[in-house]
Amino acid sequence: MTQVASRGAARQKRHERIRLRLSGSPARPRLAVFRSLNNIYAQVIDDTSGKTLAAASSLEKELKAAGKKKTDEAKEVGRLIAERAKSAGVEQVVFDRAGFRYHGRIKSLADAAREAGLEF
Repeated sequence: MTQVASRGAARQKRHERIRLRLSGSPARPRLAVFRSLNNIYAQVIDDTSGKTLAAASSLEKELKAAGKKKTDEAKEVGRLIAERAKSAGVEQVVFDRAGFRYHGRIKSLADAAREAGLEF
């Protein structure tokens, strides 16, 4: 049995496996999420043209507030990415969790984006 060198390498391997069957099209772009230790980032990407249609992160000035929990910041990023995607003309997306487990900040971002009107 082989072992992966680190958690980051294991996540990267899961992400590559996910991306084999998941791709963004002009009709349904890919909502890619990345979670670092302190921040969360989201992009709506059209893979056929290689263009980012909308982006949001917890580093933006209007989202940075002292004393907020990381899951609350993720909810705000989900709401913001949904608003920006809708203004770019995107109604439906394919969710790319990038090898992260679907819980915690990833789940709260996805739920907030759904509530704001994006269809997965």
